[in-house]
Amino acid sequence: MTMIPENQLSILFENLVTQFVKENLESIMKAEIKHFMDDPTNEHNSRNGYYKRTLHTKYGHITDLEVPRDRNGDFQTHVFEPYQRRDGWLEEAVIQMYKSGMGTRDVARFIESMFGSHYSPTTVSNITATVLEDIKKWLERPLQKRYSVIYLDGLYVKLKRSTVSGEVIYFAMGIDEEGHRQILGFYVGGQESANGWKDVLIDLYNRGVHEVLLGVFDGLPGLDNAFKEMYPLADVQHCVVHKVRATFPKVRVQHKTDFIEDLKPIYNALDHDYALAAFDTFKAKWNKLYPKEVKSWEEQLSTLLTFYRYPALIKDAIYTSNPIERMNKEIRKRLKPMNSLTNMDAAEKIVYLDAITYNERFENRVIRGFGDPTVKKFLGEMFEKRYPSSTSNTEN
Repeated sequence: MTMIPENQLSILFENLVTQFVKENLESIMKAEIKHFMDDPTNEHNSRNGYYKRTLHTKYGHITDLEVPRDRNGDFQTHVFEPYQRRDGWLEEAVIQMYKSGMGTRDVARFIESMFGSHYSPTTVSNITATVLEDIKKWLERPLQKRYSVIYLDGLYVKLKRSTVSGEVIYFAMGIDEEGHRQILGFYVGGQESANGWKDVLIDLYNRGVHEVLLGVFDGLPGLDNAFKEMYPLADVQHCVVHKVRATFPKVRVQHKTDFIEDLKPIYNALDHDYALAAFDTFKAKWNKLYPKEVKSWEEQLSTLLTFYRYPALIKDAIYTSNPIERMNKEIRKRLKPMNSLTNMDAAEKIVYLDAITYNERFENRVIRGFGDPTVKKFLGEMFEKRYPSSTSNTEN
């Protein structure tokens, strides 16, 4: 028995697939023109054979696709546009490559080397610009009325305007009443500030977020006030991990291990009272050596220990802003191959594509602890106590 070389077998298989696709496309178009000609308004029209054209698909290049036509020239297949020469898969591939962090020049060179199609960086940019309208709609979409948790965090990227400089992308993430975590919005540009965050919070409110139980974020000066101004009935939880990281460099090397270990009983206590007792012990031991650091913890203690007012089952999700930081880390990886982004649109395109991917991944997941019936009951009662006039969790 004669063995067919592997490369020839591959070519044969590709040809079979391409032929299969061609025959199916032609069958679809035959059905289309039959339906078109059966319409009573076409009684003075008739079929007029076929014309041949090329179509580049992700399954192969079809050089002799037979497209039916009518005598009056009114028929148009829905399989492709009149002057379309490929089925859109390459444009989708361009968007995915751009999303993965490849620059427009890199994408253009890759496309040309793989397919012989000349895609200039400008063409690539124009293709990815098709998502800009989607971004606008996504950023303006209505949100739910109630969120148990709102996380806020910023990510710096290098943007090229007249010069290249770091600018912040503000991110807002929420956990709804059902325990689903989603990116609610992102906002590109400028330096991180309390006023910038206030604009973010105003946007969330205008899009329907009216009732919040807990805001989780770091200790940026003024952010507490901006959050409480918009959501006065919500609690504030300052990120414990941020606080530990900020304290660590200020402690001498020989004390670091003991100092950090003595902090742990404060945020790992059985309850709030035990946490306060643990802080008193910590203060008594370290206040003479590190009075500023101890005072800093004492001044923030009420907002660092807010999570004790909530069920222990959701502690891991709320005592730190790690959930939104992990998401930011994923986006930072996408941006890393780019030394700088050419403009705000370029930043928005990449972040948007990652944001919708993130939301799709988590849209049906219930964050650990939030699905527990006792937790849902507890949070529901908190909502009703703080917002007694509320009637529905889906109103905007």
